[in-house]
Amino acid sequence: MTAKQSPNSALLDPIEKASRDEISALQLDRLKWSVRHTYDNVAPYREKCVVKGVHPDDLKSLADLSKFPFMTKADLRDNYPFGLFAVPKDKVARLHASSGTTGKSVVVGYTKSDLDHWANLMARSLRAAGVKPGEMVHNAYGYGMFTGGLGAHAGIERAGCTVVPMSGGQTEKQVQQIMDFKPDAIMVTPSYSLVIAEEFERQGIAPQDISLKVGIFGAEPWGEGMRTAIEAKLGIDAIDIYGLTEVMGPGVACECIESKDGPVIWEDHFYPEIIHPETGEVLPEGSLGELVFTSLTKEAFPVIRYRTRDLTRLLDPTSRSFRRMGKITGRSDDMLIVRGVNVFPSQIEEQILRDKRLAAIYQIHLHREGHMDSVEVHCELQHGVSTEHASAIGKELQHHIKTVIGISTVVHVMPAESLQRTEVGKARRVIDIEIHELQRLRERVRHLLAAWEVEGDERDFFGAGPAARVGDGDILLERERVAVVGEIDLAAAGDVGGAFERFELVLHQVLRVVEEAADERGLAVVDGSARHQVEDGGQHAGH
Repeated sequence: MTAKQSPNSALLDPIEKASRDEISALQLDRLKWSVRHTYDNVAPYREKCVVKGVHPDDLKSLADLSKFPFMTKADLRDNYPFGLFAVPKDKVARLHASSGTTGKSVVVGYTKSDLDHWANLMARSLRAAGVKPGEMVHNAYGYGMFTGGLGAHAGIERAGCTVVPMSGGQTEKQVQQIMDFKPDAIMVTPSYSLVIAEEFERQGIAPQDISLKVGIFGAEPWGEGMRTAIEAKLGIDAIDIYGLTEVMGPGVACECIESKDGPVIWEDHFYPEIIHPETGEVLPEGSLGELVFTSLTKEAFPVIRYRTRDLTRLLDPTSRSFRRMGKITGRSDDMLIVRGVNVFPSQIEEQILRDKRLAAIYQIHLHREGHMDSVEVHCELQHGVSTEHASAIGKELQHHIKTVIGISTVVHVMPAESLQRTEVGKARRVIDIEIHELQRLRERVRHLLAAWEVEGDERDFFGAGPAARVGDGDILLERERVAVVGEIDLAAAGDVGGAFERFELVLHQVLRVVEEAADERGLAVVDGSARHQVEDGGQHAGH
């Protein structure tokens, strides 16, 4: 919406307008410190360096960083919770965490200095987005262990602004407070901003009557079609912010309102590389590949060559002296293989949003057929578009997906507000039907196991639902009999307590089988919830 303009140089940090030589010199100095700090204080990383035969003394230029080993999310899982911390626990001022792929969270820590840097970078990001001191910012990122809420909060305060710490959910109240408080900016996930926009529409509030001028959106991937939809529905400039828990949280990079041409990487604190996702080779400038970050100033939880799995490219500077990153095209670990064709969810989103009659709310349902997936696309009509046109619109979308992406799909076009909305966190765009079945079974077994916590023999595990199946095994519940593959006849068992013990053991075995099968299919189980690993990468704003 904003016409391209030049930034006010007087408002920028000196490094934001420095020469490339000045930036590179600062990066090398800080890189040497960070690699040495990590090597000396993080034993698992030092061991990786020893195996690869490299030492901090080998780092004499920025290019030498390619000699050093990568860090991955597997390193965080293997050393959970504090094995990668580089300072004693009494120096850690705060912990944050995001969901992990096997039930273990990704845990990171911050010293007071780390928190100070983070607040400064978030304030810089707000300034880049056009937010001015004295303005009010409605913060709808989730608070708690997720880095988004508190990270944004500290930055808003550091920028000299008034923060409204709303968090996610309570959509009607979100709208009420925006109308009552009249904030200038909002920080929120793109998907939830659309839910808020729908509530404005429901209440008959037009975009021009909303006080918001700018929105800073992160925590999930979103494309230009989504930007256009958000800007039209809320009457704002939509700005992209990037970050992930492992590297810091939100504020690793942020778009500038003057150009809105991709997040500017704050290169004085994070050194970026683009590598080939399979070989790990550093690719030439401008190449599309996997984004890798090395922290330059982090004390408590430094990362050296951390593989983000995000696919993008580095772009030349525009509004600032730092390089930009292109829109995330997908993740190296969320690619779908559909009848031999490599597909990213963002490609399907792009085709949906080409049609102005369709809303920016959609789901991709995967069905396993042998070793390949078939795809159903579920999307919605915009408010005011007649359902009479749904069939024709669906056929058009099906054709565009086939022509542009090269896969056959079944498209379901539904009335407005038919699909589930996200109240907090990231939208679930990809739904694996097999994973859902595994989740259903897991929760059922957990429910059965909970019955064994009741004192005595009055354990009420009967009536827990219909039979469930995993592999060749049935869990069958009857009033007087419980059987798992073979039979344990409670009525016939002389030792009722022994029968209970045997059944409990079998249930634990079934649970293990379920969770192993789930892990093989990419199911993440955290606090009773399940999601595909493609949602677990921490895309944008600190997940």
